[in-house]
Amino acid sequence: MNYVLTLFAGAFLCNCIPHLSSGLRGAPFPTPFAKPRGVDNSPPFLNFLWGSFNLFIGIYLLSIYPAVIGPNPTCFALVAGALTTGAYLSLHFGKVFRNTG
Repeated sequence: MNYVLTLFAGAFLCNCIPHLSSGLRGAPFPTPFAKPRGVDNSPPFLNFLWGSFNLFIGIYLLSIYPAVIGPNPTCFALVAGALTTGAYLSLHFGKVFRNTG
């Protein structure tokens, strides 16, 4: 069970990056609260809040199930969560921005 939660910690931490960076730059970016969901842009402040929420959840999960950096299953789960989420988001938002731009 701790590997699954560590995988989710990596996913939440990866997902916080684009939302926090967009919010802090004052740039709109899609969130799950936009209509259509994940396609239309949300305001920067909402992105900041959503990115902060993802950051706090990721940190919380890592505080319960810490990941030791190195060649071990916990670290692999954390990296797998981040890589899987990053790959999905890059493909999804690439398609979104290609269709709107």
